[in-house]
Amino acid sequence: MRKTATLALLAAGFLLLAGLAGAAPKPLTFALSGNPDTLDPQKTAGTLTFQTVRSLYDTLVEPDPQGKLVGALAERWTTSADNLTWTFNLRKGVKFHNGDVLTSKDVKASFERIKNKEFASPKASEYAAITAIEAPDAATVEFKLSAPAAPLLAALASGWGAILPKSLIDAGHDFANKPVGTGPFVLKEWVRDNRIVLAKNPEYWLKSMPRFDSLVFQIIPERAVQVQGLISGQIDGSDIIDQEDVPALEASGKVNVQRPLTALILVMAMNCGKPPLNDLRVRQAVNHAIDKQAILDVAYGGGQPIGTFMNYGNAYYKDFTSLYPYDPDRAKGLLAQVGVTEDTVFEMVLPSNYPPHVKAGEMYQEMLSKVGLNVQIKQVDWPTWLKDVYTGAKYDFTVIGHTGKLDPDGTLGGYGTEKRYVRWVNAQAAELIAKGATTIGYENRRKLYDQAMEIMAKEVPFVFTGTSYRRIVTNKRVRGFRMDPVLDTFDFRYTEVQ
Repeated sequence: MRKTATLALLAAGFLLLAGLAGAAPKPLTFALSGNPDTLDPQKTAGTLTFQTVRSLYDTLVEPDPQGKLVGALAERWTTSADNLTWTFNLRKGVKFHNGDVLTSKDVKASFERIKNKEFASPKASEYAAITAIEAPDAATVEFKLSAPAAPLLAALASGWGAILPKSLIDAGHDFANKPVGTGPFVLKEWVRDNRIVLAKNPEYWLKSMPRFDSLVFQIIPERAVQVQGLISGQIDGSDIIDQEDVPALEASGKVNVQRPLTALILVMAMNCGKPPLNDLRVRQAVNHAIDKQAILDVAYGGGQPIGTFMNYGNAYYKDFTSLYPYDPDRAKGLLAQVGVTEDTVFEMVLPSNYPPHVKAGEMYQEMLSKVGLNVQIKQVDWPTWLKDVYTGAKYDFTVIGHTGKLDPDGTLGGYGTEKRYVRWVNAQAAELIAKGATTIGYENRRKLYDQAMEIMAKEVPFVFTGTSYRRIVTNKRVRGFRMDPVLDTFDFRYTEVQ
């Protein structure tokens, strides 16, 4: 019944968009698996938001297709000899969607906003090293730091480093529902649970971009509906496609399929603050009970197993997969030592808008039942998952994929403390991670992160499952679609629609 209703709603949405378009060129329609929790880039940790607002906002710097950080709103930057002053020279002539001209005062206001404790941004900690922000002239902004901060440039390039207009910040503007940035597209409409409609920004600072007029994010949680839309041509693209759907899509002759390795860290997280998961032996047993490759192959369409909290292929990744091989008998023995029986009920909370995570959760449940664990599944929508699980830690197990970060501190920062949703506390790991953020040089930092990741690998606050392959499907009329390296956000500026 739900699928039928969704199909009807989707069809109605497409008819409405067709009516709005009239004789105008057909918009590019891209599927999203759920609603962004907000369109304020500084007020969220949600991937869906960053994938959406990438088209609405810009940052001072950004990753190029190879992952190298290059200038965006800042044309160039320098650092002082002691690495405590970072100076950025802004691009001239950039305008916000409301007509304001970008100046250093907007940059200053944006980062003072995200650092404001009352604002309570979930990403504020990434800018903790900034003690002062100065705007000596309209085109220059200076960041003063309390200590060298190797991850700062990556934080400035990430979605939460978006620049907002000072005039609207001062006015208390509702960026959550009415985003205003300098990005290549402008928000025209957001109908929750249905669509987000964007229009080309004719005054975008990259003068030849974007290369098409209208972008529609269609909210489609159901996998089958996405696939049907791709085959029929009503949807032009999706980045979350199951491997089992690929043959039908390729047989349609209407799409192109790419299969790159993602930067995801796929995990089953455990709440280490709740008994009996606060006992290392129980977490070890859970890890021995899981066949990681089977999870990757069936739920995620293939991938590389990992053994710690870093995506496979990352320059900082180190292999610890030999620590907890698949061994159900060993799992049963550890559970017997602790005295955990089927009378203990564990709740596994799953984000319903991500079918691969739901499928993986069902597989985890089955594998854990074979070693005597009683796991009950509860599915929730994405905003509820963010609020109750990621923020509130109201769960025993959960299944999710952590998106990649441009700097290892973006991945590891805060772990070993109660700040993170797994509630795993380890002072030594926390100290190593914190030291890595203030250490300059890849080799020096790698030594510290190797030690921290080894501690995580041994104490297993997660089942570190692996890094999956991604199946990006686009209609053959679409050319040049890009996803930002590591961040997994959509860059539609170079996309052409025939």
